[in-house]
Amino acid sequence: MRAQSFHLVAASRRAHARTSSRVVAAAAVVAVVGVLGACSAGGSSDASYDQGVAYDDSFPSEGWRDVPPDDQEEYDDSPEQSFQDVSTSPLSTFASDVDTASYSNLRRQLNQGVAPEGVRIEELVNYFDYDYPTPEPSAEDPFTVTTQIADAPWADDHQLAMIGVQATAAKTTERGNNVVFLLDVSGSMDEPNKLPLLADSFELLVEQLDEDDTVSIVTYAGSDQVLADSVPGDQHGELVRVLRDLRAGGSTGGAQGLQTAYELASRNFVEGGNNRVVLATDGDFNVGPSSPEELTELIEEHARSGVYISVLGFGMGNLKDSTMEAIADHGNGNYAYIDTLHEARKVLVDEFDSTMFVVAQDLKVQVEFNPATVAEYRLLGYDNRRLEDEEFDDDTKDAGDVGAGHEVTAFYELVPARGDSVDDDLDYQDVDAGRSTDFLTVHVRYKHPGASTSTEVEFPATADAYTTRPTSDFRFASAVAEFALAVTGSQFAEDADPARARDRAESALGEDSYGLRSEFVSLIDAYQRITY
Repeated sequence: MRAQSFHLVAASRRAHARTSSRVVAAAAVVAVVGVLGACSAGGSSDASYDQGVAYDDSFPSEGWRDVPPDDQEEYDDSPEQSFQDVSTSPLSTFASDVDTASYSNLRRQLNQGVAPEGVRIEELVNYFDYDYPTPEPSAEDPFTVTTQIADAPWADDHQLAMIGVQATAAKTTERGNNVVFLLDVSGSMDEPNKLPLLADSFELLVEQLDEDDTVSIVTYAGSDQVLADSVPGDQHGELVRVLRDLRAGGSTGGAQGLQTAYELASRNFVEGGNNRVVLATDGDFNVGPSSPEELTELIEEHARSGVYISVLGFGMGNLKDSTMEAIADHGNGNYAYIDTLHEARKVLVDEFDSTMFVVAQDLKVQVEFNPATVAEYRLLGYDNRRLEDEEFDDDTKDAGDVGAGHEVTAFYELVPARGDSVDDDLDYQDVDAGRSTDFLTVHVRYKHPGASTSTEVEFPATADAYTTRPTSDFRFASAVAEFALAVTGSQFAEDADPARARDRAESALGEDSYGLRSEFVSLIDAYQRITY
């Protein structure tokens, strides 16, 4: 158990945390509104959605290999975290993130034959499932927290701490879905891998709905149009017909489309149910008469009212990844990138409950490091999800929501305060830490759905969290992290090596029922062909 003085030092630091403004959060807000320039009318105004034009839905998407890259794609450029000294900064705080768009976008880019951009480490790691223990049905908290620590593969004398949050698969409500499809049909969507793939993807979603659900469909281009208003979810034929009749063309009025979609969702609001706008776009839309402040206020206002937004990205060339991620973050939603129909099935069918039903709102993680065992640390990824330490206790500070069955995984690279393993003689530099052998304590703060005040729970990682024989999940996830460090050209990558990551991933495939881990190995091969 940690020494009492360790608790007191950490508590003091939490009470007197820094009050400087959060530059990363400001950048995210700018990303939402600053890139909303005019949409390229990629097709003529009378362009049609022709079912005779097929997209390549192979897995992976081989059909995109010969498509030339386009420099109009935009990605978030939040700076990565440097190593922090535990003696002066013992706390690390971030908002949960269950987005996976960065992985499928990386897959698209590698299959296109170009070096990937916009790689977010946490989204690559969180794309995969891990065998974390699930909460007991009688558990008070809707998640478990697991920690494991082993030697870092890419840095001598460093360690790697893996933290896994596993949400319950039990939905918090049996009330129906009130869903508004907000579909971009502007000229820039007039490509085989955009509107046709979008229509087929939403057809998969429609098939998951029944008579207890309500569906509305809004399209936006030069103006917004309501194609369906509160149609019962079991009217699959009617909804699919609307999707099949979509046409692309014209400029974009994204802000008005958002306003209309939120109005429909509010009008059909299901108390205690899932009320959600599902936005499908390439992210390249014009806000029309709305100011940047009005757009941000609109998204956050409706998130507070209980209407959330999920974002599905499509296409390439002018993809505005930074915009879509920030919209999802500000709208209490999630962001996925759909590069194939297989990915659509994964997000909208296999992960339907986790995409739609929230079990923990505003989930924040604060890791408290023990200076007796950890000298320095660095959070891998979550670069635009970091929080100031005092924001952990602030219930007005928005954070990520976690859906039924979702997993949140984070890695910390640690510089030990003494020798290579916990078995070495301890050389304590901080006498106030006593002879504690804990590595860290994970504090999680969250709100039950609909609640205004949060609950905090803590999970210590004791000395036995360290192992020289990490699980296959640890080995695979660390391979994903190592590959991401190499791909991003991280200045802290040390000896990060894609070839070593590939070998470790291949040896830790496990059951791999859907072949996703094997696919990752093949993507490393594709990366090496491109870059070497």
